[in-house]
Order: sequence, then C-alpha cells, then structure tokens
Amino acid sequence: WIESKTSGFRLVKHHWTGVQIDFNERPDAQVAIDLIHQIGRASVDCNRVEVPFSQIIPGPDEQWSQETSSLLQVPIGRTGASKLQYLTLGKGTQQHALIAGKTGSGKSTLFHVIVTNLALWCHPDQVEFYLIDFKKGVEFKCYAAHQLPHAKVVAIESDREFGLSVLERVDQELRRRGDLFREKGVQDLAAYRKVAKDKSLPRTLVMIDEFQEYFVEDDRVAQNAAVLLDRIVRQGRAFGIHVILGSQTLGGAYTLARTTFAQMVVRIALQCDEADAYLIMDESNAAPRLLSRPGEGIYNSSSGAVEGNSSFQTVWLADSERDEYLKHVTGLAKDRHWKGQGPMVFEGNAPADIRDNHELAASLLSKSPRIPEMPHAWLGAPNAIKGPTCATFGLQSGSHLLVLGQNEEMALSLMICSLISLAAQYPVDSAELVVVDALADNSSKREMLDQVISMLPHQVRTLRDASLEEMMVRLNAGLDQRSSHGEASPAVYVLVIGLQLFKKLRPEDEFSFSTNDDEGGSNPSDVFDRIVREGPSVGIHVLVTIDSYNSSQRFLNRKALSEFEMRVLFQMSANDSAALIDNTKASQLGLHRALYYDERRGYLETFRPYAMPDGAWLTGLRGKMGEHLSEAPADVSS
Repeated sequence: WIESKTSGFRLVKHHWTGVQIDFNERPDAQVAIDLIHQIGRASVDCNRVEVPFSQIIPGPDEQWSQETSSLLQVPIGRTGASKLQYLTLGKGTQQHALIAGKTGSGKSTLFHVIVTNLALWCHPDQVEFYLIDFKKGVEFKCYAAHQLPHAKVVAIESDREFGLSVLERVDQELRRRGDLFREKGVQDLAAYRKVAKDKSLPRTLVMIDEFQEYFVEDDRVAQNAAVLLDRIVRQGRAFGIHVILGSQTLGGAYTLARTTFAQMVVRIALQCDEADAYLIMDESNAAPRLLSRPGEGIYNSSSGAVEGNSSFQTVWLADSERDEYLKHVTGLAKDRHWKGQGPMVFEGNAPADIRDNHELAASLLSKSPRIPEMPHAWLGAPNAIKGPTCATFGLQSGSHLLVLGQNEEMALSLMICSLISLAAQYPVDSAELVVVDALADNSSKREMLDQVISMLPHQVRTLRDASLEEMMVRLNAGLDQRSSHGEASPAVYVLVIGLQLFKKLRPEDEFSFSTNDDEGGSNPSDVFDRIVREGPSVGIHVLVTIDSYNSSQRFLNRKALSEFEMRVLFQMSANDSAALIDNTKASQLGLHRALYYDERRGYLETFRPYAMPDGAWLTGLRGKMGEHLSEAPADVSS
C-alpha cells in the first residue's frame, strides 16, 4: 500500500530509510491515442485462426502419388487437436458436396484448398477439374494463368450460357463413359481401370461457385441447367463424376429441384445465418449459425443430419502461396513429361484473344495449304465449349457477312481478324483481297490496318492503289468475265469498313432518273449492288461493317440486305435486333459480346469478338505467313 505525504509518497507497512517513491510523468496524450488505435487494429483479427496449408500437403516423395480408383479424398483442414478433416467423395452415398457460407466466411479459400491440394496429391490422369465461377471476380483466374494441367475448363466471371455449355460437355462425358463401361462390361470406375489399364480415365470434379446464377431467370438456360445437374448428380456416381456446388446463400436457387439437393450428401457449412443453416443442413440442425470466425466450418456427410456434424478449421492458403504451389505443379508436369493439353479458358470480362485460336495456328503451321473448299473468317470465341465462331463462305447466293453496330473498334478488329484468317487459308496466287476504308491518316486504326496489309503475301488492293470508281469498274469487269466463263478462282474478298461513309455506294432512289444507260451500269453503287447479288456464285464475297440499322436501310436496298445471310450484331435496340435477326437478343448484349446469325442455317450464337491483335503478335505472324504460303500449290483440295 502507498500513502501520500506532504513530502511525497511512502510505503504504509514498510519504512525503509532512504527509499523514496517517484512516479513517472504523465505521458503525452498522443501516445495514449496511438496505443488505443494499435490495440483496436489488433483486436479486429483477434479471433482469427490460421492453420498453415503446409500441414496438409504431400511430401516431395508423395506428390502425384494418390490413387483415386476407389474414392477421391483430400485433406482440407484440422478437426480436434490432432486430426485432419478430409473431403471424401466416391464412397457409398458420399458422391457430391454442397458448400455454403456468407461473404468473408472462407468459402473461396476452401475452393482453392481443394483444387490446389488435389493438384499436389494427384496426377492429372487421376483427377480433372471443370471450374466455373459466376461471381463478378476472378477467383479461378490463377488456374488459367498457370495452365493447371488438371483443369479441363476454367470459366472466369462466366455467363449463364457458357456455364450451361460446361454442363452439356460434362453430360457428354457421362454418356461417353457409359459407352466405355458397357463395352468393357464393368459397373464403376475402379473396375474399368482394372480392365483397361492402358487408358487413363480420371475422376471428374465439377466445381461451380455461386451456382444459383443458373436459376436467376426462369428461362431455357435455367430449365436445361436443372435437368442436366439432376442427371449428372444422379448418374455421375458410377462414372467417377462428382459435383461441388458453392453459394453465399441457398435462398435464391428456387428452380433447382429439392431432389437434386437430396443427392448432395456431403454438406460443408461455413459462417451463415440461421435460415441458410437450415437449408444447407436439415430442419433440425442449426449448428452452422453458431460459427463465429472465418474458416470455421461444419463438415457433414449425412445429408445434414445433426449426428453427422464434424467441426473443423479450414487451412489458410494465401494467394502468393497458392501461386507458388501452382507453379510447382506446372513444373511437375513438365518434369514428368505429361502430354496433356492445358485448360480451355473462358474469361467473360475480357475480349477473346486470336492467339488462342488453335485452328488459325494450325493453318499457319501447314506447309502445303490448299484452296479451302469452305473458307471461313474467324470472328471470336463462342459462349460455349466448341470451336471458334466463324463465318463460312460458299458458292451460293447470300454468302456475305454484315457486321452491324456502333462499336467501331470492335468492328475493325473483326475485319482485321477476318483478313488474317482468310489469307492464312489460301495460297498466295489463289485469293485477291480488296479493302475499302475511310480511316483517318496517322490514326492508330490506320496504322494497325496498314501493318496487317503489309505483312500479307497476297495481293491486297486498297483505295491507295485506285479510286473507288476505278476499283468498282475493275470488279465489275471481273464479274463479267467470271460469269461468261463460269470461273470461281482466284477467290475475291471485298472488305468495306464503314459502308455508311461511302456515299457513292449508296443506291439511287428507286423512282429517281439515272443518267447511266448501260445494263448494270458503271455507277459504283450499281456495281456494288450487282456484286452483292451475283458475286458469291463466282467466288466474290463481301464483308461489310456499318454503324446502324438505319444506315443499312439507306445503303442496302431490301434485296441487297437479304443477300447478307451471315450477320454479326453488337448491342442495339430491341426493335433493330428484331428487324435484323427476328430476335431481340442483341438488346441484352453487354461489353465484349456480339451475336452471330446465319440465316441459311437458322443458327444464332453469342460470342466474344477478338480483340485487336497486338503488334508483337503481328510481327511474329509476318514470318509465318511468308514461310507457309510462298511455295504452296494452288490446286483445289479434294
């Protein structure tokens, strides 16, 4: 005890001669404020528990050692003081999993833990992934960036149509495996691997984050997705196909049948409210509402029954650490001479990249290209798992392409990519390219177009070579010669960039008087109209960009417009869309989206147009063009 005296302070029960108590001076007020702030910042994560990811990964000698014939099992965290929590699929009724947790609960981290750890434990011949992310983020982009060998499809900021195409591809794989199993007379994956030891058939893991996006609208996509998901979860067990669905809340998935939920026997609940706790578990199990920290979860392999609860803590996997492990997996594939292909990547928030067009790359690598029987212009990447979107030019009427919309840069990019793709398919002397444009001198667009034209070994005629009138006279004479001799070679492609800028190509009014007495006329607009009507049958095709539907009405009469049976539409009004393709879908397009419509086939698809090629790629393309086309024969392929 201390008591105060006039001379200072002293101890009450002890009297030590010569001992005096002196207190420190009061600290400055700012010191106290800084201390309080520091304590506050530290208290934010005071309940955070981080279990290192290194505790569950395989050792150097165990990597790619796990066998998945009987089941798929991977550690995802710790339960209790010393045990690991495993995600187990393929055992009994434990075939599919449902993961739910609100924002910040650690759901995305859990997805990354599952994928990364399985990639470390299992060879790509043992497990493969279909990864779909419907969030407006890039959670799965790291697997595309590192070309994860286990991934078949990586969809980043995906849209509903592409997500549906992934389910369709998985359904095709399910049917394919059914045929293989019937051929070998086996019932499941383990038996098949014993019989067909020379063939790799990995377990397939379909992981869909925010899966309820399939069902936000009651339309064809939602209905088909519900049917496909139900079939996959019901029949996937025997064929080694498993589904993991993730969501922040299950309240919005109204159109997904409860019978499909019933097949999701494995339930993993992270922090969530009471309503979602009852939805992910059963009506008597509200334990998830008591979860209090990120990464804390309940693993239940009994369809949500309370007796199946197992509390666990998800391991923590930082982004930088995850990237290092993914680099290691990619290096492991190279070291062990794995021959598979990288994932198909769909990035919904970015334009398509022409460098990803494997068909164009194959054309450029061909040492002896032949005149193509059905030439096509590659336009972009589809919103589906299929080959690139392309316009195919045949020797029949209507075989022209119309690109319509006010996105000038995207339209020019389509013309440039079409120019490159057509040139890549033809030997040098078997195709003539005519480019009509009004791009401003010294503009970046002009420089890009000139760079592309200069690198092509083919004959390319532009307005710098002749006036528009001279060019049309020459095309008209060529059309006369081909019509009289029935020739269709060499092929001629006329690319008009910005038709609305060329008033000389605008047809005269139907009731006006013309000063031209020649049949067909030599007026540029008359020649252009004749080429559109008669050109395809003799190998002359037209590719046109125009800014609006109103402009197309002014520059193309009803007959000429009907000859453009292939059309690309950017975002426009519902009325204009309906007038052009008898469908209002173009009014719903967003950024980096376009519609391709083929009237002859009654075909309509959404796609992502190619971005403008970069200079480095074009520079590398110049050598390839000259090398593979310079000595190529020009005979028609059989």
